[in-house]
Amino acid sequence: MAKLISFDIDGTLETGDPPGIITMARVREAQALGYIIGSCSDRTVATQQRMWQAQGINVDFTVLKHRLDSVKAAFSAEAYFHIGDTHADQYYAEQAGFTYFFPAESVAGLWRFGNMGHIGHQLQNP
Repeated sequence: MAKLISFDIDGTLETGDPPGIITMARVREAQALGYIIGSCSDRTVATQQRMWQAQGINVDFTVLKHRLDSVKAAFSAEAYFHIGDTHADQYYAEQAGFTYFFPAESVAGLWRFGNMGHIGHQLQNP
């Protein structure tokens, strides 16, 4: 069964305002590993969709931050992760039953050694 990663944008992704430390290459890596990916942000859904289109990345979902629970309801996954830079991100992630990472923690944890980190051995074959 696939795993799912939801990305906040501002302060999290390199395309955010302010830019975050998660690169589009990292997002593509997760997608190539078979993750269900998308964004959950304060930005409008249309703005999120335009950002992904500009990057040439086809995502599985774009929702407003307070609707992260709808992502879990829409996708059956083995594990659910949300990466964001604020305590509001953490709050909504935890309320929806997602494992939460601040961006720096996700790079150290999910992507450490280029294999998706501390759970990487499980994530090699999503």
